[in-house]
Formats: sequence, structure tokens, C-alpha cells
Amino acid sequence: MKAWVLHSINDIRLEEAPLPSPKDDEVLIRVKAAGICGSDIPRIYKNGAHRMPLIPGHEFSGVVEDTGSEAFSYLKGKKVGIYPLIPCGSCGPCRSGHPETCRNYDYVGSRRDGAFSEYVSVPARNVRVLPDNISFEEAAMLEPMAVAAHALNLGTGNNNDGGAGSDYETKAYSATHADKRIVVCGLGTIGLLLTMLILERGFKNVYLIGNKEEQMKIALSLGIPKENFLDSRAGNVIHEIRNTASEADVFFECVGKNECLSYGIESTAANGSVVLLGNPYSDMLLSRDTYWKILRNQLDLRGSWNSTFLPDGKPGREDDWDYVITRLEKKKIRPAELITHRLPITALDRGFSIMRERSGYFCKVMMTNPE
Repeated sequence: MKAWVLHSINDIRLEEAPLPSPKDDEVLIRVKAAGICGSDIPRIYKNGAHRMPLIPGHEFSGVVEDTGSEAFSYLKGKKVGIYPLIPCGSCGPCRSGHPETCRNYDYVGSRRDGAFSEYVSVPARNVRVLPDNISFEEAAMLEPMAVAAHALNLGTGNNNDGGAGSDYETKAYSATHADKRIVVCGLGTIGLLLTMLILERGFKNVYLIGNKEEQMKIALSLGIPKENFLDSRAGNVIHEIRNTASEADVFFECVGKNECLSYGIESTAANGSVVLLGNPYSDMLLSRDTYWKILRNQLDLRGSWNSTFLPDGKPGREDDWDYVITRLEKKKIRPAELITHRLPITALDRGFSIMRERSGYFCKVMMTNPE
């Protein structure tokens, strides 16, 4: 099969690789679409993967081509989305229903071979069978959508559950919560998907911080008033937030930079929440005065990483993947509108280059394999 193999830092090549042979608990996926995540670029060009050689790629969808045992034969031919985090199932977080914080996890595309290829083997428990009206491209965006949904619940829910849970449909989105002032800082794929989900849930006082004209156009197309788009290139962002939103009840930091973290702490109302989900570009440092604001305003700082996926289900609890699949099936959100580049597997290196060199605007760069 064709696959992009990362041999060492800054050395990724398209080559013929052996077809994976699924183990007893695995299924073989014929990859139909795979998105390049922002984290893939430093993995390829700067930091490397946990082991190399390795095939990257963790945002993907496909069709079950084969199974390692007859126990999973019912999955053959099914269209599926794939949860890339492979939890151990036995540590404390796993036992409590939070596999996203597993202490001994494996991961498709960074610790084991991933989806920048024609085929990949994954545990059968990590696939979710999808309705026919969800496209392969939409399904390849389930992973970042679920990450956004997970952060949304952490910032606006009434519980400390950490996953989606029944609060999605009841307490967390009651009329009183709809008036919360919400700021999203950073309008890459995650920030824009988060914005779609925030608006779909009925929140009305939504403000976005971006730095590109294209981002403003997307924000306007989603229904964000022009005055609620705050251009970080234009001046004092904290001043602009206070002028428009007064103060934020919930601030989502989707960038991973010091100045954006400071924006959140400086502009969030007393007893408000700052949710951190941007991968850090470098060490995150706070000035003494900024740190004081956390204390004096009694701010709740929450980290958010990955999403909750419960393969066996849990009575009374909907996981993040259930939530976004339902929204996709009902056409309540439009993630495919964020795809700016579609490339065949043979030209995927052009996508890596576009994202690395930032040569023009991009949002989601998608590898599409033929039907």
C-alpha cells in the first residue's frame, strides 16, 4: 500500500509499505479521508514521533475492510469514524469513565502507525459506525469536533464530569446559561468548530478573536456580528473585549501562546472560567500581576485535552462522539465548510508544506482517497 512514512525529523516519504494485518481485537480500515492536524506539522518537522519510522495521521474515516477475528465480522463494509486514543482500560481514569486522561495510552498516528496511508489497523473498540448521510470528509473531522465539544462542556456545563454527559441536553444549556458571554480566542479548525457548536447550542453573546480576513468572513457566515469579531492585529485586545463583551464569563484559549492566555485571565469576569485547549507553542509564563487576577477574581482554569469516547456506553451518559455525530446526522453543523484544501495521497506533501510555511490561508487540509 502507499503510505507517508516518517523516518526521522524532517524526513517523511511516500513509499510502499506492508499492508497491516489486524490482530484478533482489531479491524483493518481502508482510509477514505484524513485531515492534517496542526499537531502533525511539529511532529513531522520539529519534534518527531514517539517512535520512528511511523506513519502519522489521526483524524480519519474509512470503511472496515477486514477483521482480525470473526467476533467483529459484523463491522465489515461499515463506514466508520475512529477514536485515535487507545486507552489501557485499567488505570484510574479509564475505570472512572475518562479514557481521554488514561495514564498508559497508545495513540494512532503518533505512537503507532496512522492514517496517512491507504490502510490502517485499529482496535475494533475504537470505531464508531456512522449513518449513511455523514460523508467521509465530515467523518474525518469527528475527532477535532469531539475535542471542541469536550472543551465546550468543560467551560459551560454544570458538572465536573469532564465528558459530555446528559448535561448537553438539560441543565448546562438552560435559558439562563444561554446569556453567558463567551469568547473564543484562536480561529483555526478547533476554534471554528467550537464556535459552530456554541452557536448551535443557542448561546447568543459570542465573541471571536482572530487575525485573518478569511477568519472574519467565516465568522460572519456563521452568524457572528461583525462587531463581535475582534482582530488581534488591530490593537489592545483586552480593551476591545471589555468594550464589546464587558467581561467574559467563559474564555476559550485555542492558540497556546502566552499573550492569549493573558487575554483570557485579564478579560474574564469574577468567578468566570478560562478553558485551555491550545497546544503550547513554548513555555507558558505568567506575570505576577496576571497571576494575582486568577486569585482575586477566583477564576476557574480548566485544561481540556482530547475527547471522551465510551465504546461500551454508560447508562444515562452521552459521550462527546455521540454528541457530534448526532449534530452531523441532523445537519445542525457544517464542518466540511472549513476544508480549504483537498489532496490525493500522492500530493499530501503539498499540504504539509502549506501548513508548515503558512503560504496562504488554510483551515482544514484533507487527504481524500478515491471511492
